[in-house]
Amino acid sequence: MDRQELLDQLTQDVLAYVMHGGFSEDRLASEIKPDGLDERFDDYESLIRLHFVLQPDVVDFVESLPQRLRSVKTQTKNTTRTSRGRVDGRIDWSATVRKRNSRNPRDTSLFVCQNRSESYDTDENVVLKQLLSVIYTTLIDCEQYFKREYEWVTDRWRENLELVDTMTDLFERNVHVTRIREPEEYEPTERMLQRTAGSREPIYREAVDLLRTYRSSLAGEEAAIRELLDETAITPNDEETLLELFVLFRFISTIEDLRGDEFRLRTIESGSQEVARMGGEDAEVVLYHDNSAYDRGLRFAPSEPDKERSSLSRAEMVKREAREVAAEYFGTDVSSVWTKRPDVIVLEVQGGDRTEYLITEIKNSSRRETIQQGIEETLEYLAFLQQDHEFVYEDDTDYFGPGWNGLLVVQDIEEETRDLQNQRSIRILQASEVQERLEEVLRNVAI
Repeated sequence: MDRQELLDQLTQDVLAYVMHGGFSEDRLASEIKPDGLDERFDDYESLIRLHFVLQPDVVDFVESLPQRLRSVKTQTKNTTRTSRGRVDGRIDWSATVRKRNSRNPRDTSLFVCQNRSESYDTDENVVLKQLLSVIYTTLIDCEQYFKREYEWVTDRWRENLELVDTMTDLFERNVHVTRIREPEEYEPTERMLQRTAGSREPIYREAVDLLRTYRSSLAGEEAAIRELLDETAITPNDEETLLELFVLFRFISTIEDLRGDEFRLRTIESGSQEVARMGGEDAEVVLYHDNSAYDRGLRFAPSEPDKERSSLSRAEMVKREAREVAAEYFGTDVSSVWTKRPDVIVLEVQGGDRTEYLITEIKNSSRRETIQQGIEETLEYLAFLQQDHEFVYEDDTDYFGPGWNGLLVVQDIEEETRDLQNQRSIRILQASEVQERLEEVLRNVAI
């Protein structure tokens, strides 16, 4: 499957699961955020804001602000004030006479005065202030990234970095902007947007368009999600993540179809990588991603530490010595080096006194060398799979289970390959086969 096919499917998955509250937005954000961003961007809204300010239309809007802010509209307000002993503004004599007659006709020190003042708090300006606030706060949060060389920052921002300073200076000091009140939490309303869209001034019409684009992204509209995944988050050198997310959502969808129930999908908890759980009368199904479900006593640990050095083969001796040298060099606990934390999808099925596992490795490649590496890694995960420090597969003649407990997903291969039923030790699926053949794998793991 090429990038566009994966993006099409992933867009639908995000709409189906994430935007309807079935899958953690924070979980998705942590998967797709660009490399180098800190924990402030581990939520969906922050990524949307980052993507928004990288759009060329936003950059163009910021570039034209210094000149166009001069055309900001104000409205004139007439205020009436009653004073005694002094004149504050233009005297409204008819109102003054009425006020004196109603109070004390002989009081010649009482005056009703009118004052004219300019107000910046129009609907158009509130819309503009909200847009500028989104851009400003995002630029402040991202300033360090804009001033360093990151591939996901557009060339226009890198070539014109003074725009960041220009924008922050305008928002903080420009007299037209500072006089506009801060929008309320519910503002701008749709009615305010509609009024502003009919403004004669281009700055207001463009502000409406950009703000609506931003809101569409937050609301998870299909085109906005596709643009987010395509242009900002998943970079060309990170296609592995794209395929991993595709496979992860295929697991969720296929298991729900098989069991006729819905997963309880959850936000990541500290120390846990559980992303989905489904309970039933016959079995409980738990899905993990990124590591070995360590919080449930599941890990991948090689057997060399249990062996005497004299009984190690030459190859095993090299591996052990390398680990111990590295542990000493970095000053870490040697035992911590044994436990692997693979980037895999782990499916755990518990029913009665039986527990089944499906370990899935993903390689976004069709190269034989990479696939062979993936096969070896998947077999290694199975052979060293431990539950509460005991190997899951202890048979001396078969460390890999009955042949359906390991799955390797690779990119599509042009040459002819062996059918799923006739493979051995693990199962290998090409990306385009996952949609139709994953159910067959899961049935053999007793889902």
